[in-house]
Amino acid sequence: MPRKPSRKAKNEPTVSGILGLGLDNADGEKRITRTEEMVLVGGSRETHEQMQETAIRFSEELEKRGKKINEVSVREAADLLREAHEKSR
Repeated sequence: MPRKPSRKAKNEPTVSGILGLGLDNADGEKRITRTEEMVLVGGSRETHEQMQETAIRFSEELEKRGKKINEVSVREAADLLREAHEKSR
């Protein structure tokens, strides 16, 4: 029988999405990317591309674990995001 996801404590914070902001845009372009887990806004071309790469790696790792973003703890989401960012450099 398939396992049900464990219930989180009522007071435990959950993650429903991640917002990525790039603040180094000097060319006036408006860059917005949406994934199932993230919304990425702004940044130079290079910065926005790096945020996109991080978002892809983050999504791939969640998929590999068989989880949705609302099924991971805040700590796990932060760790996954940090790892994805380091791999995208």
